[in-house]
Amino acid sequence: MPTLTAAWASVDDRAAGDFWCALEDRRPGLLPRRDALLFFTALGRLMVGDDDPAGRAALLMVLGRAYRHFDLLPHATTIGDALLATIARRAHPLWTPQLATTSERALRRATDAVRRAASQAGDGRAWWHVQVIGHDRPSPDIAILTVRPWRRLPFQPGQAVPVCTPRRPGHWRWLSPANAPRADGIVELHVRAVPGGTVSHDLVHRVRPGEQLWLGPPGDAGLRLDRERADDLLLVAGGTGLAPLRALVEQVAAAPDGRRVTLVVGARTFTDLYDAIALDKLQCAHDWLTIMPAFSDDPCAEPAEQGDALTIALRHHVPGQEIYLCGPPTMLAGARSRLRALGVPAARIHVADSFAWTFRH
Repeated sequence: MPTLTAAWASVDDRAAGDFWCALEDRRPGLLPRRDALLFFTALGRLMVGDDDPAGRAALLMVLGRAYRHFDLLPHATTIGDALLATIARRAHPLWTPQLATTSERALRRATDAVRRAASQAGDGRAWWHVQVIGHDRPSPDIAILTVRPWRRLPFQPGQAVPVCTPRRPGHWRWLSPANAPRADGIVELHVRAVPGGTVSHDLVHRVRPGEQLWLGPPGDAGLRLDRERADDLLLVAGGTGLAPLRALVEQVAAAPDGRRVTLVVGARTFTDLYDAIALDKLQCAHDWLTIMPAFSDDPCAEPAEQGDALTIALRHHVPGQEIYLCGPPTMLAGARSRLRALGVPAARIHVADSFAWTFRH
């Protein structure tokens, strides 16, 4: 029996033009044609529902903002009709009465989810076009992408943004800028190619300077600094979890306020410490900053540097510090309970949000 997933897989990017025409026939001027591909692929993938929870949260962030930005909520039924008509036309050999019924139910669920997301998404643009101006490969499975938005992206250090490549339209994944906002608007993104991660694989292995990407609205990842306080910081990073924590360091550097910052950077071996040059420059430029590496599997490392990132970080912990942690699930698992057991107040522990179930604008 044909499935909705199979029907969607048979729909190519050209269907976005059909969708826009179908929507224009029903409600002229509702959606700009230039945004049809992004909107169509995002809503279609949400309806199919084959994303992981974090990917679904990224889709909802993008779509919730799009429905608000273009005032689409009063026309949700019209949009749904145009979407289903387009899929039915493009997947004609697979389209059966049973599949049509299944698709209508899936669309209702997706539309309800978008309505809830739109109520939380805030105002402003739904996506930003950016050009890749730099693509460095410090290790085989990590890339540092430097991108220039056509319009400034209004993000804060520690936030995360949905990212999409035209190579995978409709697939949105979270990445955190590795820098504080700059005068030229440039954003640096760190990404690791993970097994089964189609977007991350493309960003690391296929994307090249000159290509276009899309960034969605920034979301709170639980790592933003409290502007009303100037407590010392203990930052604990693992892998590309370094990115948002490096952005926090840059935020402090932009307006020094007397606080001291200790950044512990975890890696398996010395060769896995992918951002060493940038970290060395930060260390040399600021006397209030201490950067410590932590190597979990490098027998050549100094004894004080051998161990997992959190264990090394706890050697540098002093009462009164705000602790921020970002890294792979294996590093974050149990981190809160471990810190609480050592007497660290819960209010001083900030662990990166997985975006698995919700988002905060």
